[in-house]
Amino acid sequence: MGVVVLALAGYYAFSESFQSFSLWGDTAFIALVLMPLVFSLVYAALPLRRARGIALLAVAFAVLAVVLQAAGLDVLANFAKLATMTLLAFWFLGFFERLSWVVLVACLIPFIDAYSVWRGPTHHIVTQQRHIFTTLSFAFPVPGENTSANLGLPDLLFFALFLAAASRWHLRVGWTWLAMVLSFGATMAIAVQWDVSGLPALPGISIAFLLVNADLIWGDLRGRRRADAG
Repeated sequence: MGVVVLALAGYYAFSESFQSFSLWGDTAFIALVLMPLVFSLVYAALPLRRARGIALLAVAFAVLAVVLQAAGLDVLANFAKLATMTLLAFWFLGFFERLSWVVLVACLIPFIDAYSVWRGPTHHIVTQQRHIFTTLSFAFPVPGENTSANLGLPDLLFFALFLAAASRWHLRVGWTWLAMVLSFGATMAIAVQWDVSGLPALPGISIAFLLVNADLIWGDLRGRRRADAG
């Protein structure tokens, strides 16, 4: 993990000096290299989901993110946001008593997120108040340019929530992580192909979580129904 941290630190510090690719080359680099490296940090943090005082730690990172952003230390603020959302997701998962509750959330949020991005508040922020979206998102710098691809903070939160749920209920953690990371890349590729400013990312990770673990989720639901009936 130390190698990953060093690689990310080097890239984020000198991304504008890197070789610039074509549009699809940049898309492939972010989707297949940068995103997996970033989200490997969330995977590595999974043992913290059982830690005490995790809510206070999330608050501490949130305050740190605000301070770093105000100080103009955008890269450090970027990763403080990731830590905040990851820890907040781990804490939030503690309120879920059953896997079926997570499944229900995974079924509902694609519709809520799609409405928000296409018609609701997210659409307004992205199109009319871009600076707010930049503040409330995680940046993936484009190599050789002063631009970035961005994921909203809720995307980070639900990524960590579903990954932690896979770990808690003994689902396919590794495959869940991989499928969700690739879904982010696929969403970005579709946005590039359609030339739109943004697409909802939560439907992709929700579908990825459900499909990769469909048989295990079904088995858990059937077992729960039998237990309730007994």
